[in-house]
Amino acid sequence: RHSFPGVVAVGYINEAIDEGDPLRTLDSLLLPTAKIKDVDPDFARHYQDVLYQAKTQKYMDPQSASKILWLDEIQHAVNEANKDINKAKQWVTLVVDVNQFLEKEKQSDILSVLKPAVGNANDVIPECADRYHDALAKAKEQKSRSVSTEGSWLKLTLQEKYDYYYNIDSKESSWVTPEPCLLKESWLMGKEIEAFWKAYKQREAYKRRRQMFIDNIRFIVKIQSWYRMVTARRNYLSRLQFFRAHNNEIVKIQSLLRASKARDDYKTLVGSENPPLRVIRKFVYLLDQSDLDFQEELEVARLREEVVTKIRGNQQLEKDLNLMDIKIGLLVKNRITLEDVISHRTKLNKKKGGEMEILNNIDNQGIKSLSKERRKTLETYQQLFYLLQTNPSYLAKLIFQMPQNKSTKFMDTVIFTLYNYASNQREEYLLLKLFKTALEEEIASKVDQVQDIVTGNPTVIKMVVSFNRGARGQNMLRQLLAPVVKEIIDDKSLIINTSPVEVYKAWVNQLETQTGEASNLPYDVTTEQALTYPEVRTKLEASIEHLRRVTDQVLNSIISSLDLLPYGLRYIAKVLKNSIHEKFPDATEDELLKIVGNLLYYRYMNPAIVAPDGFDIIDMTAGGQINSDQRRNLGSVAKVLQHAASNKLFEGENEHLSSMNSYLSETYQEFRKYFKEACNVPEPEEKFNMDKYTDVVTVSKPVIYISIEEIINTHSLLLEHQDAIAPEKNDLLNELLELLEEVPNVESFLGEGAVDPNDPDKVNTLNQLSKTEISLYLTSKYDIGDGEAIDGQSLMIKTKKLIIDVIRNQPGSTLTEILETPASAKQETDHASDMVNRAVLDSRTPEDMKQSRSMVEDAQLPLEQKKRKIQRNLRTLEQTGHVSSKNKYQDILNKIAKDIRNQRIHRKLRKAELEKLQQTLNALNKKAAFFEEQINYYDTYIKTCLDNLKRKNTRRSIKLDGKGEPRGMKRAKPVRYTAAKLQEKGVLLDIDDLQANQFKNVTFDISSTEDVGIFDVRSKFLGVEMEKVQLNIQDLLQMQYEGVAVMKMFDKVKVNVNLLIYLLNKKFYGK
Repeated sequence: RHSFPGVVAVGYINEAIDEGDPLRTLDSLLLPTAKIKDVDPDFARHYQDVLYQAKTQKYMDPQSASKILWLDEIQHAVNEANKDINKAKQWVTLVVDVNQFLEKEKQSDILSVLKPAVGNANDVIPECADRYHDALAKAKEQKSRSVSTEGSWLKLTLQEKYDYYYNIDSKESSWVTPEPCLLKESWLMGKEIEAFWKAYKQREAYKRRRQMFIDNIRFIVKIQSWYRMVTARRNYLSRLQFFRAHNNEIVKIQSLLRASKARDDYKTLVGSENPPLRVIRKFVYLLDQSDLDFQEELEVARLREEVVTKIRGNQQLEKDLNLMDIKIGLLVKNRITLEDVISHRTKLNKKKGGEMEILNNIDNQGIKSLSKERRKTLETYQQLFYLLQTNPSYLAKLIFQMPQNKSTKFMDTVIFTLYNYASNQREEYLLLKLFKTALEEEIASKVDQVQDIVTGNPTVIKMVVSFNRGARGQNMLRQLLAPVVKEIIDDKSLIINTSPVEVYKAWVNQLETQTGEASNLPYDVTTEQALTYPEVRTKLEASIEHLRRVTDQVLNSIISSLDLLPYGLRYIAKVLKNSIHEKFPDATEDELLKIVGNLLYYRYMNPAIVAPDGFDIIDMTAGGQINSDQRRNLGSVAKVLQHAASNKLFEGENEHLSSMNSYLSETYQEFRKYFKEACNVPEPEEKFNMDKYTDVVTVSKPVIYISIEEIINTHSLLLEHQDAIAPEKNDLLNELLELLEEVPNVESFLGEGAVDPNDPDKVNTLNQLSKTEISLYLTSKYDIGDGEAIDGQSLMIKTKKLIIDVIRNQPGSTLTEILETPASAKQETDHASDMVNRAVLDSRTPEDMKQSRSMVEDAQLPLEQKKRKIQRNLRTLEQTGHVSSKNKYQDILNKIAKDIRNQRIHRKLRKAELEKLQQTLNALNKKAAFFEEQINYYDTYIKTCLDNLKRKNTRRSIKLDGKGEPRGMKRAKPVRYTAAKLQEKGVLLDIDDLQANQFKNVTFDISSTEDVGIFDVRSKFLGVEMEKVQLNIQDLLQMQYEGVAVMKMFDKVKVNVNLLIYLLNKKFYGK
């Protein structure tokens, strides 16, 4: 771009700029090869400043490829500097001339001074010369007053970065601050001078323009009118075209606006204390029951019945399987015969094949399937169980009237059945009310000290924990603990043993089992002795470290999963805390939270951590089990968490774990916050949005599935304890029990003809029929009947329904206005049409969901007659204090609004309940499948036992897959040892009352028997057979597991258990 000499000049100039020497920069600019024009040597300093600034900006520019100034850029900078110089000279001329003129006080010549200094002479108005002079003189005079000392230098700042100085006496100028520098501060500066004439010019122009508008106002109005018209027409046509082009978008916006309006109205309905009638009328359609509502109600009822039946079936199956476990265990121990086990297996297979299901479904068609003469009795039972279900005080008192063993069975069967195992929101709400009432009763009557809740076994607490571990709470407990428990079980390398004695014995067992030789270590040691061995301390420290790590995992899983805790359990924890605090007001917060922790952790979670297989926390295959190491690992974690939850340190016999005490204290603080937050739950009324009147507005009647035997037992218990649970003679319970009279037996309950009197197996048939489940549709004895309502609440319900029918077809701002305004013919016609449609819908409604006859008759009344009936009812309700005419009956409108809100919530809860019931049923089916798998497993085991009984002439081991050992395999030969030889091997330790030198005369013959793992041991002294004893290898292994190192045979021979097992394995199993 440049010639070589020019490039050299560029280099010189850039070097001079960087060096910061103005004279050198001037010399480089004047180089002929640079060809820089208009360079004035008097302004070298300013050239240096401008060029340095230009180069700095270029250097900072990231897009600039070069960091030096080229000739064209240098020339541009010089030109800019020259402009600054000219601007400075003009400024100096203006300031000096104006200020000197003002000092001479000659007004007429002010224009001659201003015009030459201003770029545009027209900016200065000649007519304003006097005003210019006066304003400038006044400003200069004011500025001079504040100046005490001043010099002769004027200062101008250009572009806010270059300072220019001018001395009015010596006419000297400078671009650097002179020494000394005293400014002429009494003089007006350039900007101050310009401001005066420019402001005055603008004011004068404004006055002239305003006067012109005043003189031509008529024409201006016409112009404005025409312009506004044109503008409005143009905007209208443009907007119309816009609407046509965006028709779809506009429809969507309108829809959103309407939706927003509807949302606002619904917020008013939900949030307003007194929602207006206009809003209630808009949403009253939500109270209508559709076909989908009826279908969902029926589906909920069907699933609920299936869930309850499946729970009961699984419970019975589980009991039978546990019994089968015991019988097989006794079989292995040779305590019962194989025939006893086979008999129980046959019973189990019948249940597996469906006998139980058939039994539960016999006549399971509800009360209509029974004889007519028993219908009235069953209706009374429906009213009785409704009263027990909705009034928790009866059952709460009954529980504490019975012995504990009897009350436990009663709770596990009748009570949970009465509440359908809390299979829906209503029954969970009622069951929690029972728990609350019973717990408060128990604390008030049976708890004398705060710690009684922890040290005792409160009935209600046991019932609450049992319920929350049931089908509904099981899934939550599984989600809470399954991942972390499974992780502990799957870690095969994890071994936690915090007992020094057990660690010591395991170490000794390992040494002797590996070497086959007796160690010189003692077998029985104390904790203190065991801790003296470095190997034991090392293993113990490693176990503590593992224990702390794994405990943290379980703790974090618990703390982070508070939402998984069942609401019912958290609510009872809250009730427990409040009730204890109420009875013992001096109890500290820590004491109360420890009691909460005892419920939430120790009773609810701890057993599931210790035995996850027993609480269905993890999936176990049939025959699978947790080994001893895994069980001990889980038990150790549970022990630490139990200590932490109760803020109990390791002391006394656990002193060797005291290094974990600081960890326990930290963990307790975490638990403390967790327990406190767990109690922070709403009341059931708020949680489930229910109250004592909820049943009267729901579509379907509550139903329970209960066996005839349970009905009879409950009736019997109520009569037995009637005086204690219903002491008042006019109590509703006493009235119902009087109607039922004496307790029926199964045959009289079912009526004549239910059982053939000549049936030889009549007792067994009646026993089976007693287990028949029937469905009871619960109703209150005082539901709304066919006549007039018997109380204010019932009358309120009827009146609300009438008002709803009226406001659908007749609008108005208040209820009073609607009732006083006659209905038009069209409104009557619309109302009649609505009632016809409702009658059609009612005809498809299931029988148990239909309204009472009186409500159906009221619905058929004409509009005017309904309004008159409403007015009569309102007057009655006002006398009873339910409504008031002063607020235009807003109270009853508020109740209708509440019904609308509750109906929506009920639909949402019903959908959630459907989903939850389906999940529960799936889980129950999986559990039933597991039980069936277990039955198959036991079946295979017993068949194998039968096969082995047929092959007594051969030694065949029992295998769980049903396969035996190959044919022809012979029993191992007996072995013979003298006592001296066994002592030499370390197996025999001592023989009571026999000297060691006599051991050579004692021999032991050991032989295997027909039963696998069973050995006969015969002892002889000098060839004469003395005694015989049997050894079970399983018993020996159990002793080894329990840490028993020495045992006695023949009540006098002491043997080493570990080495005896080693000997048997080596001689008979080739191990």
